[in-house]
Amino acid sequence: QVQLVESGGGLVQAGGSLGLSCAASGSIFRFNAMGWFRQAPGKQRELVAAITSGGSTKYADSVKGRFSISRDNAKKSVYLQMDSLKPEDTAVYYCAAGQTTTWWTTWGQGTQVTVSS
Repeated sequence: QVQLVESGGGLVQAGGSLGLSCAASGSIFRFNAMGWFRQAPGKQRELVAAITSGGSTKYADSVKGRFSISRDNAKKSVYLQMDSLKPEDTAVYYCAAGQTTTWWTTWGQGTQVTVSS
Protein backbone atom coordinates (compact mmCIF):
# COMPACT_ATOMS: atom_id res chain seq x y z
CA GLN A 1 0.00 0.00 0.00
CA VAL A 2 1.51 3.29 -1.12
CA GLN A 3 1.38 6.08 1.45
CA LEU A 4 1.28 9.76 0.59
CA VAL A 5 2.82 12.43 2.81
CA GLU A 6 2.19 16.11 2.24
CA SER A 7 4.48 18.95 3.28
CA GLY A 8 4.84 22.67 2.73
CA GLY A 9 1.70 24.05 4.32
CA GLY A 10 1.73 27.02 6.61
CA LEU A 11 0.61 30.59 7.17
CA VAL A 12 0.96 33.19 4.44
CA GLN A 13 -0.43 36.65 3.79
CA ALA A 14 -2.90 37.27 1.02
CA GLY A 15 -1.10 37.72 -2.28
CA GLY A 16 1.74 35.46 -1.20
CA SER A 17 2.87 32.07 -2.44
CA LEU A 18 3.27 28.58 -1.05
CA GLY A 19 4.50 25.34 -2.53
CA LEU A 20 3.11 21.99 -1.43
CA SER A 21 4.85 18.68 -1.94
CA CYS A 22 3.52 15.15 -1.77
CA ALA A 23 5.95 12.27 -1.43
CA ALA A 24 4.88 8.70 -2.06
CA SER A 25 6.35 5.74 -0.20
CA GLY A 26 6.35 3.74 -3.41
CA SER A 27 6.14 4.10 -7.15
CA ILE A 28 3.47 6.41 -8.51
CA PHE A 29 3.71 4.93 -11.99
CA ARG A 30 0.71 2.77 -11.11
CA PHE A 31 -1.41 5.86 -10.61
CA ASN A 32 -2.67 7.43 -13.79
CA ALA A 33 -3.90 10.43 -11.84
CA MET A 34 -2.38 12.46 -9.02
CA GLY A 35 -4.14 15.40 -7.47
CA TRP A 36 -4.68 17.90 -4.73
CA PHE A 37 -7.93 18.39 -2.87
CA ARG A 38 -8.83 20.83 -0.14
CA GLN A 39 -11.41 21.03 2.58
CA ALA A 40 -12.30 24.19 4.43
CA PRO A 41 -14.22 24.12 7.73
CA GLY A 42 -17.88 23.38 7.14
CA LYS A 43 -17.36 22.69 3.45
CA GLN A 44 -17.05 19.60 1.30
CA ARG A 45 -13.72 18.38 0.06
CA GLU A 46 -13.11 19.70 -3.44
CA LEU A 47 -10.68 18.92 -6.21
CA VAL A 48 -8.17 21.73 -6.63
CA ALA A 49 -5.91 20.33 -9.33
CA ALA A 50 -5.13 17.02 -10.99
CA ILE A 51 -2.50 15.71 -13.37
CA THR A 52 -2.46 12.50 -15.38
CA SER A 53 0.50 10.32 -16.24
CA GLY A 54 0.38 11.85 -19.69
CA GLY A 55 0.74 15.32 -18.25
CA SER A 56 -2.81 16.54 -18.78
CA THR A 57 -3.97 18.88 -16.06
CA LYS A 58 -7.26 20.16 -14.75
CA TYR A 59 -7.98 22.87 -12.22
CA ALA A 60 -10.88 24.16 -10.22
CA ASP A 61 -12.17 27.39 -11.72
CA SER A 62 -11.35 29.20 -8.47
CA VAL A 63 -7.61 28.50 -8.79
CA LYS A 64 -7.03 28.67 -12.56
CA GLY A 65 -4.16 30.97 -13.38
CA ARG A 66 -2.93 30.99 -9.78
CA PHE A 67 -2.11 27.34 -8.98
CA SER A 68 0.09 24.93 -10.89
CA ILE A 69 0.36 21.16 -10.44
CA SER A 70 3.28 19.01 -11.51
CA ARG A 71 4.54 15.49 -10.93
CA ASP A 72 7.93 13.81 -10.94
CA ASN A 73 7.58 10.05 -11.27
CA ALA A 74 11.28 9.47 -10.68
CA LYS A 75 11.06 11.30 -7.35
CA LYS A 76 7.68 9.71 -6.59
CA SER A 77 6.30 13.17 -5.93
CA VAL A 78 3.60 15.60 -6.94
CA TYR A 79 3.68 19.32 -6.32
CA LEU A 80 1.27 22.22 -6.08
CA GLN A 81 2.57 25.75 -6.55
CA MET A 82 0.11 28.28 -5.21
CA ASP A 83 0.49 31.95 -6.11
CA SER A 84 -1.64 35.03 -5.47
CA LEU A 85 -3.19 33.30 -2.50
CA LYS A 86 -6.51 34.51 -1.14
CA PRO A 87 -8.08 34.07 2.30
CA GLU A 88 -10.66 31.78 0.69
CA ASP A 89 -7.82 29.38 -0.18
CA THR A 90 -7.52 28.59 3.53
CA ALA A 91 -8.13 24.87 3.99
CA VAL A 92 -6.53 21.53 4.70
CA TYR A 93 -4.93 20.36 1.48
CA TYR A 94 -4.81 16.66 0.68
CA CYS A 95 -2.72 14.79 -1.83
CA ALA A 96 -4.49 11.98 -3.67
CA ALA A 97 -3.72 9.27 -6.17
CA GLY A 98 -5.99 7.26 -8.39
CA GLN A 99 -6.73 5.73 -11.75
CA THR A 100 -8.68 8.63 -13.21
CA THR A 101 -9.40 12.19 -12.18
CA THR A 102 -12.71 10.98 -10.81
CA TRP A 103 -11.57 7.72 -9.17
CA TRP A 104 -9.27 8.36 -6.23
CA THR A 105 -7.99 5.46 -4.15
CA THR A 106 -5.16 6.74 -1.97
CA TRP A 107 -5.05 9.80 0.29
CA GLY A 108 -2.53 11.66 2.36
CA GLN A 109 -3.15 12.98 5.86
CA GLY A 110 -3.38 16.61 4.80
CA THR A 111 -1.49 19.82 5.44
CA GLN A 112 -2.98 23.08 6.68
CA VAL A 113 -2.78 26.20 4.52
CA THR A 114 -3.89 29.44 6.13
CA VAL A 115 -4.04 32.70 4.20
CA SER A 116 -4.42 35.84 6.29
CA SER A 117 -6.03 39.00 4.96
